Amino acid sequence: MSKAELKQKGFTIIEVVLVLAIAALIFLMVFIALPALQSSQRDTARKNDVSTVAAAVNTWAGNNRGKALSLLSTSSLNQYVQNKSDNTTTLEVMPYANAPTSVEDANVIVVLGAKCGEVGADGKVVFVQGTVRQYATVTRLEGGSGSGYCLDS
Repeated sequence: MSKAELKQKGFTIIEVVLVLAIAALIFLMVFIALPALQSSQRDTARKNDVSTVAAAVNTWAGNNRGKALSLLSTSSLNQYVQNKSDNTTTLEVMPYANAPTSVEDANVIVVLGAKCGEVGADGKVVFVQGTVRQYATVTRLEGGSGSGYCLDS
């Protein structure tokens, strides 16, 4: 083989380095985007859990006609909650008088006799007193600086 034929075969070092740099940028973008995607998926699961808990409260109220919603407890509600994700660890029922101003991560709280008021970007939730048949279901999300998510009855 002549020197001209040997020079034409293969890649130059610059081409190899360029391909490796592009591959490294692609991997970097994936590793940067992955935690945000996972956080978004956990937030979606928590929102679904809030809807599941709200449906469980409605089921409890339908099965216990004649009983005041104020008699609902965490233990009796747990019997009606099905298919809750692993992203929600704690379920709690409390009256409006004991309503928290902020919610911890992975908690779902049912506030009896309340409606959703203002939900701050810092996770602070302001409840408005409602009727004895109303309730608000609230959780805290990871995205948006830990903003709260509240669902009225």
